[in-house]
Amino acid sequence: MEHLGFLKNIAFAGGDWVIYILFFFSVLAVSVIIERIIIVNRTSNYQEKILPELTKKLEEGPEEALKALKRDSLLYRVARELADCAADGAGPQAMERHLDTRLAVERRNLEKRTLILGTLGNNAPFVGLLGTVLGVIRAFHDLGATAGQGPEVVMEGISQALIATAVGIFVALPCVASFNFLKKRIKDIIIDADRFGHQFISVLDAENKKAGAPR
Repeated sequence: MEHLGFLKNIAFAGGDWVIYILFFFSVLAVSVIIERIIIVNRTSNYQEKILPELTKKLEEGPEEALKALKRDSLLYRVARELADCAADGAGPQAMERHLDTRLAVERRNLEKRTLILGTLGNNAPFVGLLGTVLGVIRAFHDLGATAGQGPEVVMEGISQALIATAVGIFVALPCVASFNFLKKRIKDIIIDADRFGHQFISVLDAENKKAGAPR
């Protein structure tokens, strides 16, 4: 019964505290959106710029392609790992397995904290709805406690309670939009990196065969 009384106290307190939770969610979401978009766009823009040049560099050899890449770039990490595998005598199939592993790691790094956006996008409206329900409960409780004052009392309470739902939707919309945008951009980045990786493997394999051919 004590637990029931505690729950009643929460319900009758209204949903104003839910607004503060949603405000915290909004600050968190904005921080994640800005941080992820900067990183993902930087990677995407660099790849779009350098990939056409890499096609020509690959014709000159794998080392020339490596020199053309920034050392902190996703493509460099992919190429460096493949080059190390080739130096150890790995064949095309082994290099492809290393490529898949490296791309999985890079995808995980790019998708870091995007789960927060997906979670907030799915659940912020329900948090706002909780605030509205609690506000409605309080409004009817106040109406019962002030009998004879007319429906204006409950109408005012309900209108205030609906603000929580509106805030929840307001928080969810940019989260969902940003989450979808980032997922699409990351997918494109990985596809381009995978295409480059297979080109690099072909060049490395050709170099290995040339080096191992009898003179």
